[in-house]
Amino acid sequence: MHDAPPTNDIDALFARAAEARQHAYAPYSGFAVGAALVDRDGRVHAGCNVENAAYPSGTCAEQSAISAMIAAGGRRIVEIAIVGPGHSPVTPCGACRQRLREFGDADTRIHAGSEGGARRSFTLAELLPEAFGPDHLAAGGPP
Repeated sequence: MHDAPPTNDIDALFARAAEARQHAYAPYSGFAVGAALVDRDGRVHAGCNVENAAYPSGTCAEQSAISAMIAAGGRRIVEIAIVGPGHSPVTPCGACRQRLREFGDADTRIHAGSEGGARRSFTLAELLPEAFGPDHLAAGGPP
């Protein structure tokens, strides 16, 4: 369960993600992505993808936003908006879904968007059902 209410302005969250996307470093794939998340305290943290010539050493936008949250002292994600190229909403890769699970829960809201304006919202449980998370380790392992 979340301790903070969802943002009242999803448009503003998408705008922050789109702004971060403008700073992406994607010279190899050309697939620039931005993300902006809201932590439990209502603070917004943004990030972009950063590629590296030594694949797969790059960083996803979601990972970058999570790192910004952690560096600012945050520990829980309430919701996140992700914006990428094209006309279809861009959802997190599998590794980022697991990263989101580390700092979120089944009800964490994930808003996927595109530069073309398409949007779709999910819960983390919809994108990563039956996810393994920190609670499993605290209980001595998965059921």
